[in-house]
Amino acid sequence: MTGGPAGPGTGPAAPTGSGADLAHAYWQQVVGPLLHRSLPGLPHAAGRLGAGSDVLGLDDAVSRDHDWGLRLTLLVPATRVTEVGELLAAQLPGEFAGLPTRFPTTWDPRPVHRVEVADPDAFATARLGVDVTRPWGPADWLVPTGQSLLELTAGPLFTDTDGRTTRLREGLARYPDDVLLHVVACDWQRLDQELPFVGRTGQVGDDLGSRLVTARLVDAAVHLAFTLERRWPPYPKWRGTAFAALPRAAAAGPALAEALAAPSWTQRQDALCAALETLLRVQRTTGLPTTPTATVPFHDRPSRCVDPGLVPALRAVVRDPAVRALPVGVGAVEQWVGAVDVLVDGARRAAATGALHGLGARPPSG
Repeated sequence: MTGGPAGPGTGPAAPTGSGADLAHAYWQQVVGPLLHRSLPGLPHAAGRLGAGSDVLGLDDAVSRDHDWGLRLTLLVPATRVTEVGELLAAQLPGEFAGLPTRFPTTWDPRPVHRVEVADPDAFATARLGVDVTRPWGPADWLVPTGQSLLELTAGPLFTDTDGRTTRLREGLARYPDDVLLHVVACDWQRLDQELPFVGRTGQVGDDLGSRLVTARLVDAAVHLAFTLERRWPPYPKWRGTAFAALPRAAAAGPALAEALAAPSWTQRQDALCAALETLLRVQRTTGLPTTPTATVPFHDRPSRCVDPGLVPALRAVVRDPAVRALPVGVGAVEQWVGAVDVLVDGARRAAATGALHGLGARPPSG
C-alpha cells in the first residue's frame, strides 16, 4: 500500500493496548508532528471520537476484524478542513506501527487515510441531529441517542488548543435538570404501562408473550438506570457491559437477569419488582422525587403496576413550562423508537422528534 513520504515513528510495533492507545500513539508520533510542522499555530483538537468500540474503551481482539486501525479525529476551523485533509492525504506515511494508514471500511471501500478532519460544530451536529451552534430547547435534547452523545463525549481527547471541543463536550455531559425529570418519568411510565402484562399473559398460558413483555421491561429499566446515574447509554451491543459498571444502579442487575431467566411469570414479576425497588432507592439517593414503593397491586389481580403517584411526583417539580408541555411517556427518541435505521441517523431522529413534539426540534441545516 502506497503513501506519502515516511514520517517519524513508522517503525515501532503496534501498541498492544486498545484502539484509543493506538490513536494516541499515531497522533503523538505521526499526525501531530506533521500538523505542527506544516501548519504551525492552527487551532485544533485531536482525539478518538465518533463510532467504534474503541471510542467506548470496549474494543478487544475480536474488534480488529473490521473498521479498526489507525483512526483519529482531527477537529479544525471549518475554513481549514479541506486544506488539512489534503495535507494528510499527501504526506501521511504508508504505515505506522506495522499497520496501514490507508484502508477500506464497511462504509467506504476506498483505501484512504482514516483521520477524520472536520469542524467541531459540524462534527457534533452530524452525529446529534441538532445544530449545536444554537441554543437547545427541551425537544432538542430528546433527539440524540445516548450512543450519539457518547460518540462525542466518551472517547479520549489528546489535545485541544482553543478549548472549543472541550467546551462542547462539557455542554453535552448531561441533561438539563427538567429534561432529566421528564426522561425519568417517561421510563417509569413505560414500565407502568406493561408491567401488569407479565402476569396477564402468563395467566392465559402465553409464556412466550410473558417473556417478551419482560424483555421490554428490562430494556426500559436499564435505560432508567443510566438516566438516574447521569450516564449516556451506549447502543445495545455494549449496553449490558456498561450497565454492569454503573456505580449504584448496577445493583439491580442480578434481579433483571433473574427476570429474563425465570421459568414462570410469577418469578419474572417478582424479580422485575425487586429490580424496580432497587432503582427507586437509587432515585431517592439522587434527590429526585419518589414514592414509598416502586410497585403496588394492579386492581384485584395477582399482577403489579408502578405506584400511580410516581410519575406525577416527578412531573410536579418540573419548572420549565416547555418541559411540562411534553407528552407523558414520550421522552428521548430511543425510549419510543426501535428502528435502527432511525436511531443511527440524526436527521431522521430530528424529523421524528420534531413532528411528534412540535417544539422546534428540527434537522440540522445542510
